[in-house]
Amino acid sequence: MQVTIIGAGLAGSEAAWQLAERGVDVALYEMRPQRNTPAHRTAACAELVCSNSFRADHLGNAVGLLHEEMRMMNSLIMRQATASRVPAGGALAVDREAFSAAVTQALEQHPRITLHRQEITAIPDDGLLLIASGPLTSEALHTAISQRTGAEQLSFFDAIAPVVNAESIDTEIAYWKSRYDKNVAEGEAGDYLNCPMNREQYEAFVDALLTAETVAFKGFEDVPFFEGCMPVEVMAARGRDTLRFGPMKPVGLEHPETGERFHAVVQLRQDNRAKSLMNMVGFQTKMKYGEQQRVFRMIPGLEQAEFFRLGSLHRNTFIRSPDVLDACLRLKSEPRILFAGQITGVEGYVESAATGLMAGRFLADMAAGREPVAPPEDTAHGALLAHVSGTRAEDFQPMNINFGLLPPAPKRHGKRRLGKSERRLLAAERALASLRQWLNHCSETST
Repeated sequence: MQVTIIGAGLAGSEAAWQLAERGVDVALYEMRPQRNTPAHRTAACAELVCSNSFRADHLGNAVGLLHEEMRMMNSLIMRQATASRVPAGGALAVDREAFSAAVTQALEQHPRITLHRQEITAIPDDGLLLIASGPLTSEALHTAISQRTGAEQLSFFDAIAPVVNAESIDTEIAYWKSRYDKNVAEGEAGDYLNCPMNREQYEAFVDALLTAETVAFKGFEDVPFFEGCMPVEVMAARGRDTLRFGPMKPVGLEHPETGERFHAVVQLRQDNRAKSLMNMVGFQTKMKYGEQQRVFRMIPGLEQAEFFRLGSLHRNTFIRSPDVLDACLRLKSEPRILFAGQITGVEGYVESAATGLMAGRFLADMAAGREPVAPPEDTAHGALLAHVSGTRAEDFQPMNINFGLLPPAPKRHGKRRLGKSERRLLAAERALASLRQWLNHCSETST
């Protein structure tokens, strides 16, 4: 039996790999380069359009737990992310071109995967199908999905941060340092390039943000931004110190040579292995291109900045999943059709890939005539699936993985009260043990 997958982003690529590794033939359809999107720049599978970071890579953070669970399940996305890793402190950041090229090569070379460069505008009437077309689904397919699900489509804006030519940054002003020197060996520089500001510079910068011209989307101005990807000018409008407690937080970033503390700091993260490109951390924006160059060159060290890519804004769409999907990502009205990725209402690279991983496993079970079983809700994957399928529809919004989605860990060990970090590690350890047990059960039932 062959499974059809629409979309070769993070979710579709991971799902295809999981199916193929379980002996199932896959027809993977990707509309690029035949038809591009406002955000993509290449035809590569699993292209990263917003950032090059997969976020924290340790068990004290929920996304780090998700990383580890994916590694336990032979994730292609995590394997290639690790192989193309670039320094980013405790985060897993990648050389985005090397990463997507490696994913594409792995899919093209797998004997059970056929990659079709073709736009799908209608939902096939039979066969097992995964729709992983992402938040930038084409209008034709968007309409077909809306008609098939019978549910109102929701949408939100997502903004992309600028990427700067590293050679154009003034390193007489900017300095390398990780916050609190975390994960930095003695005698080594940190993984972030920091542009410091005094109070006067910061106030002038905020004023410029507040008065800058932005891109207007008249038909969608009532659509909310996702809180985890808020444009920098929108954050500035919430209060003059909002940025100082967000992406421009200065704590732990004293100058490594002078010890000087700053009023605010802009951080740039390595965007490729060669360190020739730097990503402005947290500086997604909807400002017009000319305004971006004018305003961002007010940042000390970026006065002569050359922008490889300016920030941009695109519309993301997702279905009202709790109304239409079950716990195994199947369309309730037509269970042969599954959804995965950001279109389901998860937010983030890793979360999208994780739902693709789950969908691939579920489809492999269905192709073999077995009923798929979701992992327990005390695992990160199970918690994500529960959010997508079990949240009250009227409260449903895009969400990153977080420990609040998992059952709480005990607050005490004997008479001793446990701190937040200890409780998170306990929750992570419980999740990994629960996932191992689930994987063992799945292995037994498949033989």
